Amino acid sequence: MVKFSRELEAQLIPEWKEAFVNYWQLKKQIKKIKLSQKSKQPQQVLDREFGLSIFDPIRSLAKNISSKLFHSDTETEIIQARSKSMEDGDEEVLYQTELVQLFSEEDEVAVFFESLDGELNKVNQFYKNKESEFLERGEILNKQLETLLHLKRVLNEHRRNPNAGVLPLSCSSSPPRNSFCSESASESNETSADSQIDEIIAALEREGINSATRKKTKKGKPKMAMRIGIPAAAPTRTITAVTSMLWEDLVNNPKKELGSGDFINRKKIQCAEKMIRGAFVELYRGLGLLKTYSSLNMVAFMKILKKFDKVSNQQASASYLKVVKRSHFISSDKVVRLMDDVESIFTKHFANNDWKKAMKFLRPQQQKESHMVTFFVGLLTGCFVSLFSLYAILAHLAGIFKPNSERSYVETVYPVFSVFTLLSFHLFMYGCNLFMWKGTRINYNFIFEFQPSTALKYRDAFLICTTFMTSVVAAMVIHLLLRASGFSPNHVDAIPGILLLIFVFVLICPFDIFYRPTRYCFIRIIRNIVCSPFYKVLMVDFFMADQLTSQIPLLRHMETSTCYFLAGTLKTHRYETCKSGRLYRELAYVISFLPYYWRAMQCARRWLDESDLNHLANMGKYVSAMVAAGARITYGRQENHLWFGIVLVTSVFSTVYQLYWDFVKDWDLLNSKSKNLWLRDNLILKNKSIYYMSIVLNIVLRVAWVETVMGFRFNMDESRMLDFLLASLEVIRRGHWNFYRLENEHLNNVGKFRAVKAVPLPFRESDSDG
Repeated sequence: MVKFSRELEAQLIPEWKEAFVNYWQLKKQIKKIKLSQKSKQPQQVLDREFGLSIFDPIRSLAKNISSKLFHSDTETEIIQARSKSMEDGDEEVLYQTELVQLFSEEDEVAVFFESLDGELNKVNQFYKNKESEFLERGEILNKQLETLLHLKRVLNEHRRNPNAGVLPLSCSSSPPRNSFCSESASESNETSADSQIDEIIAALEREGINSATRKKTKKGKPKMAMRIGIPAAAPTRTITAVTSMLWEDLVNNPKKELGSGDFINRKKIQCAEKMIRGAFVELYRGLGLLKTYSSLNMVAFMKILKKFDKVSNQQASASYLKVVKRSHFISSDKVVRLMDDVESIFTKHFANNDWKKAMKFLRPQQQKESHMVTFFVGLLTGCFVSLFSLYAILAHLAGIFKPNSERSYVETVYPVFSVFTLLSFHLFMYGCNLFMWKGTRINYNFIFEFQPSTALKYRDAFLICTTFMTSVVAAMVIHLLLRASGFSPNHVDAIPGILLLIFVFVLICPFDIFYRPTRYCFIRIIRNIVCSPFYKVLMVDFFMADQLTSQIPLLRHMETSTCYFLAGTLKTHRYETCKSGRLYRELAYVISFLPYYWRAMQCARRWLDESDLNHLANMGKYVSAMVAAGARITYGRQENHLWFGIVLVTSVFSTVYQLYWDFVKDWDLLNSKSKNLWLRDNLILKNKSIYYMSIVLNIVLRVAWVETVMGFRFNMDESRMLDFLLASLEVIRRGHWNFYRLENEHLNNVGKFRAVKAVPLPFRESDSDG
């Protein structure tokens, strides 16, 4: 049977861990009580042996009387709830235990109950804060939903009756609380477009939507400008100005015939509906977490008091548990009632009264771990090892890597296969990251805003990686066998290109196979990165952009491969076409700069959105990396003392800049005031030496660029192998960096008790903007 401490550790909400009952500390205090009893037992035996046995009957009688009183009259006096009036008039109940029975280890018991009271007060206070937060969020969502429903009714009414006025559609004998009805609703149903707009404005202002303004046009006619505000931090994916989400048609075409049904853009209403629906889903998820929080803490109190009864040979748990059950985090039913309300609202308005459909959104089922995935990972790993061994033997027999061997293989085939290999290796490191994040309970799905039901798990990542590499090595073996069999190089060397086309087709395949949600998410993230800074930057966007900065060799190989295949050089094997000329030299700079440029643009966008100067400082890091990369490329073509000095200065500056940002900003280490020497106060890994080794490893791998300026002379094959080795080391460094970056992000969420996303809402309250 699993111990409760392990069960609690596995089930508690990581971001709220500090708010849970400190079950482990309370267990330590119970052990102290037990040790205190053992230390006093020899003295008690000694007292009985030396003349104190005459008082034993009296002691026994007194003990029985005390026990009866303890379990009856004084049972409720063990806990005294004291009320304390706060400045704002709220009443906060604090629990304090007084011992009414003399324990042999009174000091330890008093400390235990003092700690227990502290934990109970902590749990109650946290529960109250979260409960009030979710209740307030629920009220806001109800107002947002009411406004949305009225807007939809306006649209539907004008689609059905183009010549009718706006206001009568909501007027009835019993109008809703936030209807569009007004006192002037019965005046006329044949108002002009301007008067209808005025009525809509007045009604919507009463609904809490920002008021509209009128401006004079060149012809002197009034033009209406209307907007619905959205929080600046809204993670919207549209380039269109969000502030005109629902009213673009009214702004641009105030005289437009309302009967067309498009005066309120239906797509934008759908966008608002989607935002509100997502907010309800997150609210329901937060309420579920709070409910779990309550039940787990109740079980923790029951378990720890049961242990105390067992150690102290008393029955103190019954009276204390009564107080626990009367406390707010157990007695309050507001969370349960709000969950029921959310279920009914969501079912009615977002699921067409289909309860099962609603539950798919509110309670998404996570995919079960399949043993078949593990089986295929093992099978494909064995196939990869076997095929790679076969390839090594064939390559050795063919002598393709000898100094005087044919250069066509290294020039045409190597760049394509190295792209696949580096990509597979990076995916393998990501699978290792997923494994470590899961093992350390880092909530990466919440940080990346992934859907848990479709998010990639570490076994899935390993399956994709092994499938990828097995296919690549199989293609390499087939390629060598066909070359050895005398097939034309013009046909044989097309195999890597065919393999590349197959993988591109799988990536964009529209059918729901081969992890379609993950594939489309990847494409969407790459689009956001390439279009920087036009898209708002999320955590997953700049995290992926950081991965691209470690895959510059892969991008260079992609450029070379594209040149060979698109320029038709495989037919003539004139490799100089892709190794000479001004275009090739310029592309080398462009490709080396692109990942850093995208990342710098993301930093600029975040600075514009958040006005945080740290983003500008981070942008400077990537600019310095661009300068250093350009200097190294130029030095590789013009090896002289001037460029050597420039490379040395720019590379050292960029490396120191990057190391500082890695340790201080991204990992939050090197804190001189930390209780853990030069680390940070909170560490997820128990072994501190791992952090010190990681710091050293990151420094060593960051300075791998030194090889490029050492002046070593290698032939073509050795140079290619060395480049591949350095590129692989950078992938290892990035995978190593990923874990600590997510660890720090997770700890920041834990410090703010952030376990639920703050979904932006489409309608701004009228009093929030003057």
